[in-house]
Amino acid sequence: MPTSFSAGDLRRMLSRLRDVMAGVGAVQGRLDKVVALIAQDLRADVCSCYVMRAGEVLELFATFGLSQKAVHLTRLRVGEGLVGEIAAHARPVALADAWSHPQFVYRPETGEDFFRSLMGVPMIQAGRVIGVLVVQTREERPFNEWEVETLETVAMVIAELMAATQVVKREELFQQEGNATLHVRLAGAPLHPGVGVGVAVMHKPHVRIGRLVGDDPVTEQHRLHTALNTLRQEVDALIDGSRGDAEGYGDILEVYRMFADDRGWISRISDVISTGLTAEAAVQKAHDDTRVRMMNINDPIIRERMQDLDDLANRLMSILAGGGMRAELPDNAILVCRSIGPTELLDYDRKKLKGLVMEEGSPTMHAAVVAKALDIPVLAQVQGALTRIDSLDLLVLDANAGQVILRPSEELIDLYMTAIEARVKQKAAYASLKNLPATTKDGVTVSLNINAGFLLDMHGLAETNADGIGLYRTEMPFLAMPTLPDVNAQYALYKQVVDGAKGKPVTFRTLDVGGDKIAASSVSGPEDNPAMGWRSIRLTLDRPALLKQQLRAMIKATENETLRVMFPMIASVGEFDAAHRIFKLELDRHARDGGRVPKIVKVGTMLEVPSLMWQMQALVTRVDFISIGTNDLMQFMFAADRGNTRLANRYDALSPAVLNMIRFVVLQCRDAGVEVSVCGEMAGKPLDALALMAVGCRNLSMSASGIGPVRSTIRSAALSEIEPFILGLLSSDESSIRERLRAFARDRGIAVP
Repeated sequence: MPTSFSAGDLRRMLSRLRDVMAGVGAVQGRLDKVVALIAQDLRADVCSCYVMRAGEVLELFATFGLSQKAVHLTRLRVGEGLVGEIAAHARPVALADAWSHPQFVYRPETGEDFFRSLMGVPMIQAGRVIGVLVVQTREERPFNEWEVETLETVAMVIAELMAATQVVKREELFQQEGNATLHVRLAGAPLHPGVGVGVAVMHKPHVRIGRLVGDDPVTEQHRLHTALNTLRQEVDALIDGSRGDAEGYGDILEVYRMFADDRGWISRISDVISTGLTAEAAVQKAHDDTRVRMMNINDPIIRERMQDLDDLANRLMSILAGGGMRAELPDNAILVCRSIGPTELLDYDRKKLKGLVMEEGSPTMHAAVVAKALDIPVLAQVQGALTRIDSLDLLVLDANAGQVILRPSEELIDLYMTAIEARVKQKAAYASLKNLPATTKDGVTVSLNINAGFLLDMHGLAETNADGIGLYRTEMPFLAMPTLPDVNAQYALYKQVVDGAKGKPVTFRTLDVGGDKIAASSVSGPEDNPAMGWRSIRLTLDRPALLKQQLRAMIKATENETLRVMFPMIASVGEFDAAHRIFKLELDRHARDGGRVPKIVKVGTMLEVPSLMWQMQALVTRVDFISIGTNDLMQFMFAADRGNTRLANRYDALSPAVLNMIRFVVLQCRDAGVEVSVCGEMAGKPLDALALMAVGCRNLSMSASGIGPVRSTIRSAALSEIEPFILGLLSSDESSIRERLRAFARDRGIAVP
């Protein structure tokens, strides 16, 4: 490419490409003209277009410079050769000497013997790689950043034009399987339990761009900023709406609003407009670039924020295209999508929405949090959802069992409708118990608390009549932000939490960032083993300003109230002492500045690291309470990554080893007069809760959905029967006592779902 190639040259080339693709004649002929035009304008000897076909195979679809005999004959698997590498990783490749690269694959039928350099970029449409665009030259020539960006822009335009002309029909990409009349089960990961029966509605967030190339960049810049203002108004309206009947997810929308104001994002779109694209095409190009970069980041929380970015870009493109995002639904709709953003989900009539099925997704994505607030069953990571499910297909979504059933029989539908009715009755039964204490038949009372991380979780406090918030994860509302908010922003949030608790105790856990949390991205680099790396208290002790700001906000938010502060990931008494010193300094500073101090102050620690087990004697003299975090404790105890699906069922919380460890902590705390609770997943499972009671736990903290079942189980049991049975099994060499406990509970009529 000539070094004098300018933005004006690019605009003219894009305009010619548009005219060719929009012309008459066979698609093949138009693509042949396109690759010739690109080679001519970029002064390359070769330009080739590879298109994705069924089975993740890239087919040479059109070329200028290579042998025409190779067209539709040369095929490369995704990951094979340089072209396959570009498709596999959605990243451009630019090499002065392609032949020397270890991934280079020579195909003699192409006649590429004389071409040394290669620059290739992915063609991305609707977030998916649909092909690869390649240019080659005879001489060994390095390619600069501007050249790569230019080819990326050209590839983006061709990808959209190819999709519009349906170069490859959608049905060609998917193999037909089996008898279409038989029902099919697709497995997934439940994000919110429940069952839904209804018809599939395909969520299609990608906005088809009608006009790709702009004639006047100044006009396009004006269109962009007008659309951004409209976008902000729409989000503000959703935020206002969240204060009404659907109150609870306003804090998520506030974070979303910050995305819409992000100067870096807006600046990138403006830069692309200057190359000659329309405002909507520039939004798509900037978004595709960001998405590709984020897909190559291993941090799962960072990658989850892609859903928010997808949502934002689609909404903005829709505004620019003059359309709306709201869709009409049948009365029993199950939404099917690759992924979805929070405002896209809120655009649907939630009274008609019976479930959500996603090919991607994870528990902390914002749409999942909103769906939970709306009590919509959600199944994520359903491989093949978009290819196997068609619009208006009859579906059964069983998020309890982690499956979606296509084309269910009438008998199966009747079975699930009965299950739905039973769930409604069960929820009503749990609700009828909410004002009754969690007291066993023989008079032992257990305190039931909820875990929270968003303001929407606060509704669970009133709905379940829980005794308080046993764990408030302070990092959750800020995961989408590049840096943590200042003291005033944190104070505003914590004050809402305290006020929302209406006098019930709230235990604030200081920042548990690092490891798999996004906030760590602003302060640390990648780690080989982040779960056991620079995270939680280790990070905040090394960055004391973070801890000081947070404690300052908590103290201010609890003036004349009770303040309970808990430090996470403490591995030594010395770490607790260091964190406690910082807390006392902030408490003194607040009083010295004329502030009112909290009426009651209690400071404690999470027990997640096994090393604390051998420091209990010293620890109990320093803390007011200990909360056992069974999720991390089990992970470290068994040396088993809890995110590894292969290990998910290998180790059981109801093993004698785990129960003996918890009993040891409980007895140490009881002797020292220190409060002890359990706030891991164990606490919210009825059978596990029975075992925890038997080893001495009287304070459990769980998700709000676990309160009703656990309360019901406790009220139907007698501790005098359970305790000797469990304690008698603690010396067992069994890997789990779960099934023995389940049989015991069943024999004695204990209500265990």
